[in-house]
Amino acid sequence: MGGSSVTDDLEVTTNEAGTLVLLGSPGTSRLFDFSGEPEVIGKEVTTNEARTLVLLGRTGNGKSTTGNSILGRKAFTSKYSSAGVTSTCELQSTRLDDGLTVNVIDTPGLFDFSGEHEVIGKEIVKCMDLAKDGIHAVLLVLSVRTRFSREEQAAIQSFQEFFGEKIRDYMVFVFTGGDELEDNDQSLDDYLGNECPEPLKETIKMCDNRLVLFDNKTKDPKKKTDQLIEVLSLVNLVLEKNGGVPYTNELFKELQALKANSLIGDSKHMIDELKEPVPRSYEEQLSRLTENVTSKFTGITSKLLEQWAIERADRVAAELKGKAAQEKIEGGLHELREQLERAKHENEICRRELERAKHENAKSSCHIL
Repeated sequence: MGGSSVTDDLEVTTNEAGTLVLLGSPGTSRLFDFSGEPEVIGKEVTTNEARTLVLLGRTGNGKSTTGNSILGRKAFTSKYSSAGVTSTCELQSTRLDDGLTVNVIDTPGLFDFSGEHEVIGKEIVKCMDLAKDGIHAVLLVLSVRTRFSREEQAAIQSFQEFFGEKIRDYMVFVFTGGDELEDNDQSLDDYLGNECPEPLKETIKMCDNRLVLFDNKTKDPKKKTDQLIEVLSLVNLVLEKNGGVPYTNELFKELQALKANSLIGDSKHMIDELKEPVPRSYEEQLSRLTENVTSKFTGITSKLLEQWAIERADRVAAELKGKAAQEKIEGGLHELREQLERAKHENEICRRELERAKHENAKSSCHIL
């Protein structure tokens, strides 16, 4: 599909059992069996043979339907609605034929400026908790049906600031609405060439142009297979770029330490009654961590909103300055036109005086004769 950065040596073939084989660099071959329903497993998978993908994007861009397309079944609730359907982070998994588990975390409108900061803070913590050992790729879901807004630009910016520049190495852009582009005989490259705002182009470039077009409405099995292979190929590129290490940060480490300490505290409390005071409960520590996350998110959004206000004030000042300059120019032109009119009037008076003088001279000459 147009616009993706899938490696040139990627090859798709089929074995005797009718299983699709995705061939790439040595040691990265994967089998995908789409002959039947994918195997549904528990919601928490921690084996090394797992890929954890997080869906992020504005409400209504198609995160849940994209997750369902990746999983091969309707795992997440998705329907047309004026408000977001997904209200909390949720993890669903599927296992491919070769044993590779794909964990997909669907999210509500994280980093949405219109949401309540306390709720967003809780959901960020929950998302990181569901990801457990780290995130293998972040799928930023955008829609070709809507224009890339200033709010989406700010959301992506705040997301990067919250998790740090390293998160760019894990980002993949998924554009939904492939059916609409197909109806208009457009490729993703065509769409981005005509409609893509400069800030989005720069962000995509910083992410090494990892992007894919999804048609979540298609019933064509081959098309479903092709777009799944493409997005998983991009995930493999992310893994190669990062040495196979998933993304983690201090938040992950704090959550893991918090859980470990909670288990140790519970074990000691069960063995004996402890002479020392029992440490704060897991819930209390989690609440403190959530408050810190909320505070950080609030700080980032406040900074961006302040930046917006400054930029808007600068634009207004520039517009007023331009308007004043235009008015000054127009005022000067008006004055110049008045001067020209006066000069024309004076010239006309002079011309008449000259004509009268010539007439008087002619009459005087006749009297003399």
